[in-house]
Amino acid sequence: MFVAFSGAMALSWQQDQIGLAIPLFLGIIASALAETDDSWEGRVRALLVTLGCFFVASLSVEILFPWPWLFAPGLALSAFVLIMLGAVEQRYATIASATLILSVYSMINIEQHGGTSEDVWRQPLLLVAGAAWYGVISVVWCALFSRQPVKQSMAQLYRELGTYLIIKATLFEPLRGLDVEARRVELARQNGRVVSALNQAKEMIFRRLEGQRTSRKLNRYLRLYFIAQDIHERVSASHYPYSALAETFFHHDVLFRCQRLLDQQGRACKRLAKALLLRQPFDHGLSEQALEDLRASIVYLRAQRNPAWTPLLRSLQALGRNLATLEDQLSRAHNPDMVADQQDASLFNRSPRSLKDAWERVRLNLTPGSPLFRHALRLSTALLVGYGVLHLVHPTQGFWILLTTLFVCRPNFGATRRFLYQRIVGTVLGLVAGWALISLFTDPLMQSLIAIAAGVVFFANREKHYVIATAAITTLVLASFNQVGDGFDLILPRLFDTLIGALISGLAVFLILPDWQGRRLHKVASAALANSTAYLREIIHQYESGKQDDLAYRLARRNAHNADAALSTVLSNMLQEPGHYRKKDADEGFRFLVASHTLLGYLSALGAHRGSVSASAQDAELYVAARTLADRFDALAARLAARETPPDPKAVQAELTAVFEREPASAQDDGDDERRLIQGQLLHIARQLTPLHDAAERLIARPAESTPGASTPA
Repeated sequence: MFVAFSGAMALSWQQDQIGLAIPLFLGIIASALAETDDSWEGRVRALLVTLGCFFVASLSVEILFPWPWLFAPGLALSAFVLIMLGAVEQRYATIASATLILSVYSMINIEQHGGTSEDVWRQPLLLVAGAAWYGVISVVWCALFSRQPVKQSMAQLYRELGTYLIIKATLFEPLRGLDVEARRVELARQNGRVVSALNQAKEMIFRRLEGQRTSRKLNRYLRLYFIAQDIHERVSASHYPYSALAETFFHHDVLFRCQRLLDQQGRACKRLAKALLLRQPFDHGLSEQALEDLRASIVYLRAQRNPAWTPLLRSLQALGRNLATLEDQLSRAHNPDMVADQQDASLFNRSPRSLKDAWERVRLNLTPGSPLFRHALRLSTALLVGYGVLHLVHPTQGFWILLTTLFVCRPNFGATRRFLYQRIVGTVLGLVAGWALISLFTDPLMQSLIAIAAGVVFFANREKHYVIATAAITTLVLASFNQVGDGFDLILPRLFDTLIGALISGLAVFLILPDWQGRRLHKVASAALANSTAYLREIIHQYESGKQDDLAYRLARRNAHNADAALSTVLSNMLQEPGHYRKKDADEGFRFLVASHTLLGYLSALGAHRGSVSASAQDAELYVAARTLADRFDALAARLAARETPPDPKAVQAELTAVFEREPASAQDDGDDERRLIQGQLLHIARQLTPLHDAAERLIARPAESTPGASTPA
């Protein structure tokens, strides 16, 4: 961004036409907003598509601008179509959103020049030239440093994993009266961040691996990704209710040892993230020592030969083996080049495979039940209203209303409210800072440097610090427009237009097909349970056929965690919605989330121990019971999706627990602990039937006025 802005400003000064900087800057910003992560070849293709969309959009604005009655329906229709294209894939959604932004930039640029000129090609070409200039820099940068984003995403993944481990460690704190449920909610939220980081890292690696399977460095990152996946499964595992462990071993140090080991492994993950970025050696000696201490503590407890501890000690031993394997994964991450390639290293490609596939994705969303459809209709209507308002009251620089609407109007109320507040605060701060800077530094060259610096600050903060980003872009606008006119005259219009655009966005998301998260909470909860059930079936298949980390297993695992993260996101958005009943709905949802995440923890533990026992004919009854259990979870998910009261599971649960509690036929004292462990995990899973049934019943029984017009998630 610094190179692009500096080059555009230098050209303007060299040509002695400082006015050139504004359309070039606007084109640069729009091009950067359209940028998606890809290999340099993929980025070239995306750039060509982006420039084509930009030119058509800008030229259309230039041609239709003098005729408002043609311009208004064209604006609404194009906004609707471009948003619906986002159903195809995220990269198309990004390009479509940037194209809408460039359309408004074109309007602002036309208004700045006092209307359309006879040469309708000039301004569109300048905007596209700025976009192309940034695009060329982006492609060259990507070709030179193609693996830098992968390294950064991998570091982010291990940072999030480290945080997850540290939060998980707090569950082992040996304190009575500990609010375990609150910590489980926090853990579920962090799990969503880990899943998001895993998905981002996977997409980045996948984009670069196409046609480059022999790349040693990329294969190194692929191994690190698979190690992170395995660590995630193992750290998600739950071997026994922590409250029972804390009660039984309250006067012993074993839980403290577990807590310390997990905490040290979390910190080791964070050190690994830093080592990846700085190319430094990675040390996990503290976690290795903590593992030895835990083993010694378990050996001491076993030496006590307390028969009442036997089931719990098996769980503690299984936990110890799981954490030892996790430690081994950290050792592998220390030198991933020495790790053998995984047999099935394929990654699932979620991109459309044909035009027919792309159209099918759009077609499935052409229904009022789709959140994307409602957002497209809502945004296009809001833009139409904003356009009508600016023609009705004829405000100075009125097209900032449309720009604010584009940036603030989000797919749900919670996100819209958050961005609306941040946009207003950021605009006020930016106007104050911009006024002070252009007052203090009257030299045009200094103001040009301020504009460049503000642009860089905007892009450095737009993802995580939107208030700062908005303040920076507002400062850029004042400093740039002050080069060709009076920037002080822009301060009040910018403020009032931002307030009007924010008001329109807020009313649109509140009144036009409002996408209240509570309306689809039962469906998202059902999807979480259904995906966990598919994960259970795949685990059972692995026990029968032998451990193999193939694509089918990894996909089932990832879908289960994605669905769990989606439920957590919906609940977080609900907390920002208006109405006292939203809080009650969210409370019921969080109860389901805790039960669902607990189930996922038991499943992860079962999956982590694949390959620990050899298949036996004696296990047939066990696997039949496990599939019956999966059928029950599927039936509960279906009833929840249809908002039908599920049958009482107590009788079925009693039958299944009887099977899972039965002593293994091959057991000789402690000689079959692994099989007992597997049965124990299935027993914990079976015991989740009743909590999930009760939580589902409460979701279904929510007041009717909070759930009209139930929708289907896209």
